[in-house]
Amino acid sequence: MTMRTPIGRLRVVGLLEGISFLLLLGIAMPLKYMLDLPQMVSVVGMAHGVLFVAYLLAVVHVTFVHRWSLFKVIGAVIASFLPFGTFVLDTRLKRW
Repeated sequence: MTMRTPIGRLRVVGLLEGISFLLLLGIAMPLKYMLDLPQMVSVVGMAHGVLFVAYLLAVVHVTFVHRWSLFKVIGAVIASFLPFGTFVLDTRLKRW
């Protein structure tokens, strides 16, 4: 994976965003609600928010550079809302 191309940047940011989402859902939220430790949600939530915005900006960049259809853009945005969605998108980006 390379950060030199718009698709490469989207793949890297997508993987980081996906990992942060899984950490938020799988570790930080259970710590908050089961052990009453909300600090982790603050840290992971902020990181996830920043990565989510970076992901959307990367999608916009790829859309303009590669002239993505509305269908691809909507698919990429939906992927960011689903656990493991960005990982599935990454496998498709490798094929494109």
